[in-house]
Amino acid sequence: MSYETIRVEKRGAIATVTMDRAKALNALNAAMFAELDAAFGELGADDAVRVVLLAGAGERAFAAGADIRELDAVGRGEGEAFALQGQAVFRKIETLGKPVIACVRGFALGGGCELAMACSFRLAAEDAKFGQPEVKLGVIPGYGGSQRLPRLVGRGAALKLLMTGAVIDAREALRIGLVDEVVPASELMTRAESLAEEIAAQAPGAVAEVIRVVDQGLDLPLEEGLRLEAAAFGKLCDSADKAEGTKAFLEKRKAEWGKGRG
Repeated sequence: MSYETIRVEKRGAIATVTMDRAKALNALNAAMFAELDAAFGELGADDAVRVVLLAGAGERAFAAGADIRELDAVGRGEGEAFALQGQAVFRKIETLGKPVIACVRGFALGGGCELAMACSFRLAAEDAKFGQPEVKLGVIPGYGGSQRLPRLVGRGAALKLLMTGAVIDAREALRIGLVDEVVPASELMTRAESLAEEIAAQAPGAVAEVIRVVDQGLDLPLEEGLRLEAAAFGKLCDSADKAEGTKAFLEKRKAEWGKGRG
């Protein structure tokens, strides 16, 4: 498909989605939401793609938030639908069934921070800035920020950011657990691609199950989470990937995923 607000590139098992409104600091408008929804739908269905990188065009922003002009026009009767629509797109990314790595350079504010949090994990350039400044506009996060942020950083740290609207740098984001790695800006995409290649080399079915059981298990009591894990382990034990993986290990060779019984 051709897009106007994003770019999608595929190289081997890795796809890169770039939000491409650099002049607007990659602000998330209705057109971009629609195109992200379509692109991730396509990538989720493409078995050749095993890892997705998500980045922003230019050097100034990953995504500086929602388009404020569009937000300004949203009234009380439309606000809930406005939030639910964005949440649905971010949830599609979160539950894609394959890893999505946020590659954050510059600003990731408001909806941009919420988008990064919907990814599997976050790599940040040293110049990255994070924040949920919605209270400064008289609203709260609408795309999952009030829910994902405390799950990542804890209740107190989340409330502090949400109630002050403060913007923090990459090192502080790393300290509180909002991001997973901080690298020089010049190395951001190289590191992301290296990590993506490492993940793409693993059994795709097992990677998908890791994402599923971790995400579902976070909201379950431990005993239920353990049962979820055991069921997934059992399912994978009867998979082509497991047959090939164990055989390759015993034969001291690289696994060729997709072989074996299914």
